[in-house]
Amino acid sequence: MFNNFLRENKLSAALLTIIRLYLGYSWFTAGFHKITGGFDAAGFLKGAIANPVKGPDGSMVYSWYVNFLESFALPNIDVFNFIVPWGETLIGLGLLLGCLTTAAMFFGLVMNFSFFLAGTVSHNPTDIFLGFIILTAGFNAGKFGLDYWVVPFINKTLRKNKAKATA
Repeated sequence: MFNNFLRENKLSAALLTIIRLYLGYSWFTAGFHKITGGFDAAGFLKGAIANPVKGPDGSMVYSWYVNFLESFALPNIDVFNFIVPWGETLIGLGLLLGCLTTAAMFFGLVMNFSFFLAGTVSHNPTDIFLGFIILTAGFNAGKFGLDYWVVPFINKTLRKNKAKATA
């Protein structure tokens, strides 16, 4: 019942637009400030490796993630210094414009969980909660945005290509 409300109701689409615009603005401004003000994730990654999330017994909770940061992210810091600010900016733009909304929100959630696993709480729990609402709503979250035209165009193009492939 709640899923139907999220996915099909016009009032829900309006409420989702407000949530989408809020998250989009947050993502866009965070990324834009990193692009224009310079960004280096090395310090953050070194801090996350040196001070990992620990459980009540003092043991590392996400040792697999710390291993990922240490063995992959830090050695490839130039890639992450590009992906993080541009990813945040593009996620924000997608949400603000309501274009490829579910894809933008999916990647936003991936980034939120990445920050969360690294030990940054900040506003991530709220963003994750709101992000799952947007993701669950699917097309309805971008109904009052460019998805109104973009998603049908993509579906039509995919059907046409599928028909060509089977013919």
